[in-house]
Amino acid sequence: MTAELRQILELEPATRIVEVIARLKKIVAALPPADGLRAFTALYLAVTEAVLAASRSGEFEDLPFIRWLDVVFANLYFQALRNSLLGAGPVSRAWAPLLEARGKLGVLPLQFALAGMNAHINRDLPLALVATCEGRGIDLRGGSPQQRDYRRINPLLTLVENQVKAELVTDALRDFDVALGDLDDIVAMWKVERAREAAWVQAETLWALRSLPHLRGEFTGTLDRLVGLAGRGILRPLALH
Repeated sequence: MTAELRQILELEPATRIVEVIARLKKIVAALPPADGLRAFTALYLAVTEAVLAASRSGEFEDLPFIRWLDVVFANLYFQALRNSLLGAGPVSRAWAPLLEARGKLGVLPLQFALAGMNAHINRDLPLALVATCEGRGIDLRGGSPQQRDYRRINPLLTLVENQVKAELVTDALRDFDVALGDLDDIVAMWKVERAREAAWVQAETLWALRSLPHLRGEFTGTLDRLVGLAGRGILRPLALH
């Protein structure tokens, strides 16, 4: 690990979207091109820049909610990196597949990017939604201004992520002789809007279990394990010729 990367990971949690973007840029710059974490972080950077641009458009009903959700969400990723690379704490099962396979041969950058999306959206996003609503003293419920704002950014995220994924597919076809059927299966596996809708439902479930901490913990643990299992499937080495 470089001294620059260690310095980034030792920073206190971010408090603004601009800090998140600056930190993601530094992480991308500090990682070698073949590192699987770099593929995901570059995708995440593009998405976060798009969220910042959208947050300045005046279209949101609860702008502080959107901005703080983005920060809380990003800090969960930074914590996963810190726990893994600095040994600062346990690594969640959702993040373990990517963090363990980041230099694995036969795994394409697109697979690493999708594995990161799997962990971050399916596991981290429900936790971030609950933490954001708890922190701001608002109810997490369907039909709320917060859910409408949450859904307003789905088309934008879909566009940005599809553009980046298309670039990664192009890179894979240029740099490797890839079994297209396998690659098509991986690309088809991920629909960001569908994943985000599922994350909202998971968050509503966690919200409903606030008075039942044991069940809430069991639910979170089960979710973590299932997301980790999906991540290992995404990172299965492809047949490269």
